[in-house]
Amino acid sequence: MPATSSRFFDELAKLMTNAAGAAQGVRKEVDTLVQTQVERVLNNLNVVKREEFDVVREMAEKARSENDVLAARIAELEAKLRS
Repeated sequence: MPATSSRFFDELAKLMTNAAGAAQGVRKEVDTLVQTQVERVLNNLNVVKREEFDVVREMAEKARSENDVLAARIAELEAKLRS
């Protein structure tokens, strides 16, 4: 009787291990499908990626700085013309 009980639990443990492995595989597939769908939706909405946004923001900051310098220079030149 103990051998039968032990064998039963061994088989049950194998079944549970296989079920856990299968569930993990299914989870990976679902994660991949969800990620693909989210990317597709974001692409359809023309949402930019964070890296692209950061690059454009840096360009805008640089342009703003250059504009401030040029505005100060113009003001200086206009002041000289008035004198």
